[in-house]
Amino acid sequence: MKEYIAEFLGTLLFLGVIRATSGNPLWIGAALALAVFLTAGISGGNLNPAVSVMSYVTGSLSAMDTMWYTLSQVAAAVVVAKAVPVLMR
Repeated sequence: MKEYIAEFLGTLLFLGVIRATSGNPLWIGAALALAVFLTAGISGGNLNPAVSVMSYVTGSLSAMDTMWYTLSQVAAAVVVAKAVPVLMR
């Protein structure tokens, strides 16, 4: 369970910075580095459904973990899409 929470929070941080800074590359790079650093030891720091699927295809992630990682990452994207515009008003 902690792996899925880590994926959710890491993706939330990463996407939140992208959305809040209107795509500033310096902030995006820093946010991605920080999110991977914080989650790598817990979940592998996938933070992206494409990375999770690739990990499944190469055999380093189970089908169940792939499903939950992807759901966690997509849930974080939905939260960012809905919450950040409200917070920035």
